[in-house]
Amino acid sequence: MAQVLLLLVDFQFLSQLEKQPEFSAQSDRIASFLSVFNGALGICELSAQWLFSSRVIEEVGVFKTVMALPVVIIATTIGIIASEFLPPAPAIVFLGLVIRKFLYELLHYTLFASVSPVLFQPVPEDARGRLQASIRGIAEPIATGATGIALFWFVLLTQGETQAQWQNAIFVVMLFLALGWWLTIYLLKTDYVKLLVLIAGRGQLSGSDVDLRELKRAVIESLEQPGVEADKRSCIELLSQIDPKNVGEVLSPLLAKLTPALQQKSLEVMLNHPSLAHLGQVKALVEQKPTPEVMAVALRYIWITDNHPDIRQLRSYLHPEIDPIIRGTAASLMLKQGNPTQKAEATNTLRMMLTHKHKQERVMGCRALGEAVYLQALRLYIPNLLQDKSLPVRCAVLEAIGATRLEEYYPSLLRGLMYKSTRTAAQIALVKLENEALPMLIKLAEDVHQSNLIRCHAWSAIGQIGTMEAIEILIAHLRTSWGETRRNILRILLKIPQEKGIEAVLVRLGRQGVEQLIDQEIMFIGQVYAALIDLTPERARGQEADLLRRSLRDLPNDGVDRLFLLMKFLYSLNSIQVASFNLQSGSKSNMAQGLEILDNTLDIPSKRAFLAILDSNRDVDKLQSLSGIVSYEPMNPHDRLRSLIDLRHFLSDWSLACCFHYARQSRWSLSSDQILACLNHPKGFVREAVLSYLQLASPSALVRILPLLKNDPDRLVANQVKQMMETLNLDRPSVGRWPDSGDDMPDTAALEPL
Repeated sequence: MAQVLLLLVDFQFLSQLEKQPEFSAQSDRIASFLSVFNGALGICELSAQWLFSSRVIEEVGVFKTVMALPVVIIATTIGIIASEFLPPAPAIVFLGLVIRKFLYELLHYTLFASVSPVLFQPVPEDARGRLQASIRGIAEPIATGATGIALFWFVLLTQGETQAQWQNAIFVVMLFLALGWWLTIYLLKTDYVKLLVLIAGRGQLSGSDVDLRELKRAVIESLEQPGVEADKRSCIELLSQIDPKNVGEVLSPLLAKLTPALQQKSLEVMLNHPSLAHLGQVKALVEQKPTPEVMAVALRYIWITDNHPDIRQLRSYLHPEIDPIIRGTAASLMLKQGNPTQKAEATNTLRMMLTHKHKQERVMGCRALGEAVYLQALRLYIPNLLQDKSLPVRCAVLEAIGATRLEEYYPSLLRGLMYKSTRTAAQIALVKLENEALPMLIKLAEDVHQSNLIRCHAWSAIGQIGTMEAIEILIAHLRTSWGETRRNILRILLKIPQEKGIEAVLVRLGRQGVEQLIDQEIMFIGQVYAALIDLTPERARGQEADLLRRSLRDLPNDGVDRLFLLMKFLYSLNSIQVASFNLQSGSKSNMAQGLEILDNTLDIPSKRAFLAILDSNRDVDKLQSLSGIVSYEPMNPHDRLRSLIDLRHFLSDWSLACCFHYARQSRWSLSSDQILACLNHPKGFVREAVLSYLQLASPSALVRILPLLKNDPDRLVANQVKQMMETLNLDRPSVGRWPDSGDDMPDTAALEPL
C-alpha cells in the first residue's frame, strides 16, 4: 500500500506541475523547481534520520509511527479537496499537492523505512527472511506494476473529461486506499501481541528477537483496553518470559486498573524478581482491600521485598475470622522471618488449620507449609494429610513436600504420580526438586513392569526439570531405548524450551550420531518388510497369521513417526512438520508436496531410502529401495518367525505375542532361549501367549515352569496358570523364583518335537 500511494502522490504532483502557468511555458523551470524541491527534501530526510527518527519511534511507538503515513494522506487529501472552494483554487490545490508529496516522502523514507523490519519480529526466524524477500521481490513490484497499469488505463479513459473530474476521482480513490491501509495497521496492532504470545509459547522467541519497548507499550495498551481476560493473561506471561527482571516496571502501575485475577497473576510474576521500586504500588493495592487471593500475594511481596519489615503487623492476620488464604500466608511469613515467639504463634495457627474440619482450611494450611522454610513440629501432620479424604488436600500436601524438600516423604510423590487424581500435583512437586528427583524418576522410568503411561510421565518430569543433568539422562536413554520409550524421549527433548534439548543432542551425539539413529530405524523397517514378504497370505495362513501380519503393518508407521521426530533435530521444525502433515493427509497432491519438501530439505545419506519408504506402495519395492542398508535373504515362514522373535526387543508387545500364537497354530518349534526370555516379559499377554505355546509344544517343560508362575502379578496369567495346573493335576507349592539364567533353565532338548 505504501508503494501504491507513493505512485499516486507522485502522479498527481507531476500532472499538476505540468499544468501550472508559470511552468508550462518554460520546461527548464520545471527542472529547476524539481531540483530545489528534491534537494530540500533530501536534506530534511537526512536530518530527520539522524536527529529525530529513533526518538520518535521510541516515544510514539511502532504502530503509531506507521499510521502516520495513511493519516498524512487522509488529512492532506481532505485539505486539498476543501481548498478547491477557496480562491485562487488552482494555486492552493498545487500548494497542497507539494506539501503532501513532501510530507509523504519524508515519512516514507525515514520513519516507515526504520520501523518496517520491526513488524517481522514475531515471525519465526526460519520464515522471516523468506517472507521479507517475498514482499520486497514480489509483492512490491506487483503493486507498482498494477498501479502503473491502472493509471495508464485511467489516463486513456479520462481524455475527454475535465481536469477537475479526473482529479477528484483520484482523490476519492486515495482516501479509500488510505483508510483501508489505516484499518490494516490497526488490525495488525491488535493481533501483534497475540502472535508474540504464540511464538513465545513454542519456545521460538527470546528477548533478543523482539523490540522490548514496543512489546511493553503493546502490553500496556492491551491491559488498559477492554478485552478478553485470557488474552491479557497471555500478555503478562509473555512479558515475564521475555523480560522477567523488569516486568514490574510495566505491571506495577497497572495493578489498580486490573481485575482481581490479573492482579494476582501480575503479583505472582513480579514475585520472581521483587524490587523496592514497586513496593509503593503494592502497598497502595493492599490499602484498597483487594480479594483474599490478591491480598495474600501482595502481603508476600511486601514482606519479602521490604528490608526492614515489621513482622508484628502480621499478627492481625492470624485471627480465625480472617480468610484462610491470608491467614496461611501470614503464618508462613512469620515462620520465615519471625523471632521464636512469633514462630510459635505461626506454628499454632497452622496446626489449627491443618486439623480443621473444613476442607478449605486444610488446603490453605498445606499450601502455607509449602511456603515455609522450617516445618518444625508441623511435619508430624503430613502422614495424616497424605491420607486425607479430600483430594485438594492431598494434592496440596504433595506440592508442599516438593517445596520444602522433605526427603522422608519422597516415596509419596512417586505414589502420587501413579494415580490420575494426584498425578499433576506430584509431577509439579518432583519438578521443584530438580536434580534431587532425578534418581527416583530414572528408577521409575526404567521399571518395565510399570505401565507405559506412568513411565511416560516420569520421563516427562525429567524433561520439565530441564537441567543439563536431566537432559544428559534423556540423551543417554535415547541411544539405548526403542519403540514407545524412544518416541516419548524424542518428543520430550523437542519440547524443552529454547531448543535446549535439540542443541544438547547435537552436541552430545553430533549429526553423525543422529544419522545413526535414523539408520537404525530404517534397518528395523527393512526387517519388518522382509517378514511381511516371507509371511504372505499364500505362505502363512490362518487367523493367527492374519493377526501377526496386521501387527507387523503398524510397526513401519511407528518407525516413520520416530524418523520424523529425529529429522527435527537436524532440520527446520516447520519444514519437517509441514511435510509430515502433508504425507498424512491422504491426498495424493498433498503427499507429493510433502515428498518434494523432504527431497529439497534432507541431505542425509539414507535420504533416498527414507523417501522410497514413504512413496512406494508395495512391500517388495520398499525393501528393494533399502538394499543398500538392509540385506534381504528369503526365508521360509518358520525361520522368519524365529528371526522375528530374535528381534523381540524391537517388536511391539502385541507383535511378539502374535509370534507365539502363530507358532502354536503352525506347530513350530522355538528355541528355549526365546521361550524363557519371553516368559520374563513384563506384559502379561505375552507371557500368556508363551504359556499357551508351551502347553502344546513341551508339556514336560510346562510342568516344571507352572509352579514358578502360580503367583504371577497379572490376573489373567495367574488364572491361566491355575487352570493349567488343574488340568495337569499339579498341586505343589512354588519353590524359589523364576531363574534368569543358569543350569535350572530347560534346554532345547526339553521341548518335544511336534
